[in-house]
Amino acid sequence: MLGLLQAWLWVREKGQGLVEYALILVLIAIVVVGILTLLGTQVSTVFSTIVSALGGS
Repeated sequence: MLGLLQAWLWVREKGQGLVEYALILVLIAIVVVGILTLLGTQVSTVFSTIVSALGGS
């Protein structure tokens, strides 16, 4: 009985860690999307300037 309880708690803690990692990944994704939304046009302009300077079309 005690072994079963310990096994159940181990699985529960393992699942909790997985949820925490998933939440961190979601937070990072939200931050990246926000930064790209704010700076997207500026980054595009910089790349266009570089391409023009290199003689691309």
